[in-house]
Amino acid sequence: MKVDTIDRPPFTGPEWTPDLLAELAANDRNDQVGSRLVSEEAGLRVWHIHLPPGGRLPFHRHTRSYFWTILAPGRARSRYGTGRVDIVDYEAGDTRHFVQSEADSFIHDLENIGDTDLVFVTVERTD
Repeated sequence: MKVDTIDRPPFTGPEWTPDLLAELAANDRNDQVGSRLVSEEAGLRVWHIHLPPGGRLPFHRHTRSYFWTILAPGRARSRYGTGRVDIVDYEAGDTRHFVQSEADSFIHDLENIGDTDLVFVTVERTD
């Protein structure tokens, strides 16, 4: 996985439209961290994310520890509630683990800017 952070002042540049800034403010408490919740039991929530080229997962907040794995290579852009913007190139099998809580939560979106589908599995701890 290769991550490039766009280096410019927060919330500036073509990545931040007025509509995206309004969505960021409106979705401050959105905890839908995937496209589809496929399982919820025994202290875990399992999400699938499937984004075709040009598709986007709206802004959402991560308040629980979780991990994700991507199933195929792809390229994405994420905008964060801090104003940071990352461009990420993924390889199949890339996995990241996060230790999160309400106190250190973060908000971001995920946009497929590549020419292949982005397919992730995300697993959240709910206990």
